[in-house]
Amino acid sequence: MKRFAAAFLSVLFLAVPALAGASVAQAAEGARLRVDLTELSPRVITASTTTLTVAGTVTNTGDRKVTRPLVRLQVGERATGERGIGDVLSGAVLKDSPLTDFTPVADALEPGQSAPLNITVNLTGTRAAALSRPGVYPLLVNVNGTPEFGGPARLGAVSMLMPVLAGAGRTSGGHPGAPSMTLLWPLTSNVPHVYAAPYGSPVVMADERLAAEIGPGGRLNALVTAAATALPGNSGLAKSMCFALDPDLLTTVAAMSRGYLVHTDAGNVDGKGVDAAKTWLSALRSLVGGRCVVALPFADADLDALTRIRPGDAGLVTRAASGAAAIQQLTGVAPQTGVLWPAGTPSASVLSALAEAGVHTVLTDAGKLAAAGTGGGVTVQGSTVRVQPTDSLIAAAMTGVPTVPDSVTVPATTEPAVASQNGLGALAFRAGLGQAAGQQRPDHLLVAPPRRWDASAEEFTTYLRQVAGFLDAGLVTATGLPSLLADDPAQAGAAGDSGQDTAGIDAGVVSTLSDLDDQAAGLAAAMQIDPTKRVKPDDVVEPVRLAELRGASTAWRGLPAAAAITNAQAELAAISGRVSVTQPKQTIALASGNSPLPVYVSNDLPVGINARFALNNNTGLRPEEAKDWFFPASGGKNYFLPVEALRAGRFSVDVSLRTPAGTPLGSSARFELTSTEYGAITIIATVAAGVALLLLASRRIYRRVKDARAGRDVVD
Repeated sequence: MKRFAAAFLSVLFLAVPALAGASVAQAAEGARLRVDLTELSPRVITASTTTLTVAGTVTNTGDRKVTRPLVRLQVGERATGERGIGDVLSGAVLKDSPLTDFTPVADALEPGQSAPLNITVNLTGTRAAALSRPGVYPLLVNVNGTPEFGGPARLGAVSMLMPVLAGAGRTSGGHPGAPSMTLLWPLTSNVPHVYAAPYGSPVVMADERLAAEIGPGGRLNALVTAAATALPGNSGLAKSMCFALDPDLLTTVAAMSRGYLVHTDAGNVDGKGVDAAKTWLSALRSLVGGRCVVALPFADADLDALTRIRPGDAGLVTRAASGAAAIQQLTGVAPQTGVLWPAGTPSASVLSALAEAGVHTVLTDAGKLAAAGTGGGVTVQGSTVRVQPTDSLIAAAMTGVPTVPDSVTVPATTEPAVASQNGLGALAFRAGLGQAAGQQRPDHLLVAPPRRWDASAEEFTTYLRQVAGFLDAGLVTATGLPSLLADDPAQAGAAGDSGQDTAGIDAGVVSTLSDLDDQAAGLAAAMQIDPTKRVKPDDVVEPVRLAELRGASTAWRGLPAAAAITNAQAELAAISGRVSVTQPKQTIALASGNSPLPVYVSNDLPVGINARFALNNNTGLRPEEAKDWFFPASGGKNYFLPVEALRAGRFSVDVSLRTPAGTPLGSSARFELTSTEYGAITIIATVAAGVALLLLASRRIYRRVKDARAGRDVVD
């Protein structure tokens, strides 16, 4: 199972209302036609089902005309093992039989041209006998055609799983030994969208994408709307569901609801999603009130990456795992105590840090556990943390799998998406649908959809109602997450597999975040509490720490590294930039060679700070030895920096500030200076040089005079 789960990496097809938008991308050379399904009805075949309808469009995505495109619906043999499910998802060629004859789509399709397809199958007919027994079947929408300069061939297809609870007009034999099921419902943003959130200031968003996600038609809005629509009247579904919430998402939306700014190249502008933030937060509170809630790490951070940002220090992992208080404050519901659903394999160092943070249960993929045979919890050897496995097969079906090379049945892989139909089929298969009574099946199924599940509200609602149908039919039974975790772990084992997580956070991102963490530490060490404001230095630099968590978010995997570190860089700049040297508006005349340099420093931070002046480009000026200066909170004044002019005339010098640990503050300011006098040291050095020159000259004159006298004595 571990090898099978590790292969599930990409997306099968985009699911929208009744499979609207399910598509086949034409990546293989033989795939010249794209099939977009707009309808699949029903999603699960039951005894009362009499017809099966598939509708959509066929588009010529190649560079050649295709004549006589034909479409046919085909069904494969009932799946009997996980390998068979994987073959369906990957688009492998399977042994199947036609449910319909080939039907013309159009006379021809020019490149870029589309035509509708519509197939209806009578499930009481002879050909439909292949779907007469309970089980999970491969269903293939097969499109053939003849491209110019080629022969007839399969040019496009969509492959999916079709659960059959009972054949048309037949009664179900029941489902003895049905496993229990718990369904996680994840709510986290596509990527962290905060640009900067300085202490005491409105949040600045990188863009308005989060406002779109929580607004009408947005992904996060759809997740909340679908659950609110499907849960009433479905007590079994309500019992089985547990909402997985990202504390960063909730705190960010709450900040947006109070008014926010959006960063642009021309400057910050007012955000437009204030009302959307208020509405979404209110809907979420209403939805989760009195229900099961579990925490995701802050910003869905990669916990292993956090241990590498600050090696030997569990502080960042503790921050990432400590979002329960924020969730309770913003929703009114306390998450399951000590329970966390992180991404990735929990390494030994991560488990140790989580135990220190008070986490005693981690939800993770069963494929990442050395022992996870029955769906029960696993006590990790050498740790106090329990690992509760999520089902790998179901998660893989909903996320997508790599395709078979040269297959024309190629899943869309351009963005994260959901293949919810395959998720339903995998759930039914894992529950034992159509399998012999003696076959081993898990005692419990913990269903974990993709963390950034993307579909419409209608598709999410359809999925939930079909899961509720499985519960009503007795295919699975509902168990809440608290009840599941109340049972003793079934076995002991090791967490983690033998290979390194190649999908982890980019090493360059980790290195940059580590450097920014050091600079933030230098800032905090230089700060002092102001007795009138009582603000702690750690509170001032906290936005940088949170930005480091956002930078380590699993959402950045596969995206440009620069995007992951932008927030942390902006937060650090927002803090350090509030202590600055003011650029003089006019040239400063030094009254004497030892006149001090007047430097105006403003500190807008609510804390005092120690810093040192640094002079660069200062060939005409000599500063005194560097020393620490203290700059009080929320103020500014002139400071007189002892310097010495090394020459007369006009010259410039760049003045900047750094903390004693070397963290830059603000930006440097250029001072234009004039001086008509030399400093005392320079004068002394000049006089000393003159005296030395005079002595040398006198000595030479003396020798010449002496030599001349000696010559006259010889002549006489």
